This record gives sequence, C-alpha cells and structure tokens, in this order.
Amino acid sequence: MAKDTIKKFAVGAVVAAAAGYAAGILTAPKSGKETRKDIKDTAKATYTIAEKELKALHTELDKLLNEALGKSSELRGLARENLEKAIVGAKVAKEKARELLSAVHEGDADDKDLKKSIDEANKAIAHLKTYLKKV
Repeated sequence: MAKDTIKKFAVGAVVAAAAGYAAGILTAPKSGKETRKDIKDTAKATYTIAEKELKALHTELDKLLNEALGKSSELRGLARENLEKAIVGAKVAKEKARELLSAVHEGDADDKDLKKSIDEANKAIAHLKTYLKKV
C-alpha cells in the first residue's frame, strides 16, 4: 500500500510541477507573441536533440547488427537462436528509428513516438551487446 501512496504522490508532484511551469510561462511579463516564440524554440530544440540521439542510436544499431550477423554464422543451437532473436529485435528497432527520423524531417513526429523509439533502440542495443559479449 505504501508503494501506491508514493506513486500517487510522485504523479501529483509531476503534475503540479508541470502546471506551475505552464502557469509561469503564461503569466510571465512577455507578450503572447514572445511567449509563443519561446515555446516554439524550446520545442524545436527538444526535437533537434532527440533527432541527434536517434541518429546516433541508428548508427550504433547498424554497426552492432553487422557484427552480430557475422558472429551468427559461427554459432550453433540455442546460442544461435538467441542471437538471431536479438538481431530481429534490433532490426525492428532500427527500422522504427529510420521511419521516425523521416517523420521528424517532415514535421510529423510526436514526442511520445520519439521517446518510445529511443527507448526501443536503447533496449535493442543493450540486448545485442549482451549476446555479443557472450560469444
């Protein structure tokens, strides 16, 4: 029960902080035009940072996939099956990252999609690295 209370408190604190931030922006001594520009600039900077991170993850996935594909032919049995599963997951994450990078360039990307794709790519990289260390 204590964990539920802590979770509720944490969620409440995050919501309150977000509301306070929004209220601060909206009541700042700036014109509406300046405030909108600030919000737009911040959003653009966030997308740029996420795009760079996603590009780096895409490149790392590509490198690890090439390494894993080379090692896959050397393995047999369960080790090979496990590595091939990790390869399939990494390929899916890499393709999603590529699609999302295209969406970012077209201005169709969503914050949740960016975060999800970055998380999936990081998990795929960690998974591949784990198997590559074993072999």
